[in-house]
Amino acid sequence: MLRIQGLKKSFGNVEVLKGVDLELQKGEILVIVGPSGGGKTTLLRSINYLEKCDAGTIAIDGKYLIRDGVYASKGELKEIRRTIGMVFQGFNLFPHMSVIDNIIEAPIRVFGKNRDEALVEAREILRFLGLTDKENSYPFELSGGQKQRVAIGRALALEPKLMCFDEPTSALDPALTDEVAKVIKSLSVKGMSMLIITHDMEFAKKVADRIVSIDKGVIIDEHMYESGTGE
Repeated sequence: MLRIQGLKKSFGNVEVLKGVDLELQKGEILVIVGPSGGGKTTLLRSINYLEKCDAGTIAIDGKYLIRDGVYASKGELKEIRRTIGMVFQGFNLFPHMSVIDNIIEAPIRVFGKNRDEALVEAREILRFLGLTDKENSYPFELSGGQKQRVAIGRALALEPKLMCFDEPTSALDPALTDEVAKVIKSLSVKGMSMLIITHDMEFAKKVADRIVSIDKGVIIDEHMYESGTGE
């Protein structure tokens, strides 16, 4: 689903990514851990084209975002980015919109779906996430775990092939972290490919098929796990 080769990125004189090589298989949950400043967030932002890299290759489901340092055309970049779902650390929900409107906003605006079709699909997502009773609630009325599940639902509404999570449990207490872990493992059962950035090793062990450590811009360690059990 994802192949990265020789990826490099510098900010001024500081080389943040120093030739990263990484692969993610279809249906796999890959968790990237490492210290602050080690390069993991820059790597995630590069995959989403939120940062432009200086060299290397990123291929998503066989299509090249960047190949040997050369980016795809604007039209190709747009199509590739549509296959990537992104769940941000701070939820990034629209505070003035209800839960259901947060979820249908992108399908209507990006894919041109009519509202009735988008509502049917959004309600199915809410059922999957256990949030049917929160359809008409607003973000300020939700717990942190519920907000994170809505953020996941909003990303799912775009029918991505690859889901990326940036510190999905950083603002959550242990009980809510378990709530999000269950959703992620449920997505895995459905065959979703996922890339997760986190500082939380306990959470990582709960959900990961594979954990990769990155520090000072290079991959330094890798651990395999059995069906996300942490064993």
